Amino acid sequence: MTPEEQAEATRQVILRMEKALGENSDDMGAHFHEDFHWYGNRGCGTKDGLAAFRANWQLPLRAAFTERSYHTARFICEGNWASCFGHIEATHSGPFMGIAPTGKRVTIPYMDFWEVVEGRIKDNWVSVDFASVLAQLGRDVFAGEGWEAYDEGRRTPPRPGGTQ
Repeated sequence: MTPEEQAEATRQVILRMEKALGENSDDMGAHFHEDFHWYGNRGCGTKDGLAAFRANWQLPLRAAFTERSYHTARFICEGNWASCFGHIEATHSGPFMGIAPTGKRVTIPYMDFWEVVEGRIKDNWVSVDFASVLAQLGRDVFAGEGWEAYDEGRRTPPRPGGTQ
């Protein structure tokens, strides 16, 4: 298989898995390797094995956010590795991080990096922007101290040595 063919085969594995997620498929074994590991950022945790992924990520996400649609902005594939960034659009229908269901539509930004082995996903590194989701639901986890203030010009960062 050429490098281009391998990259395309990897991409097809990921596309099939994303389609299954979007369709609420419970047949994730068709997409994930028996030695699957999921590594999430702070607030998301890590999951060893498909059963842990389903019980501690996929099913809670389904319960908290319904009417989901997945929107991948960009895919990058090289050999048996793939990555993407995008977002999920969903309705907040169940408890999430202590917030009762609001019925609000939210955007859940994410980035994924996958390693595909034997035609299935073996490892998945994920960054899901829960701080953004919480802000959409009215909770600022940064208590007004997020560095967006620097971007918006409301304040300037301290200079070395403590001078402004």
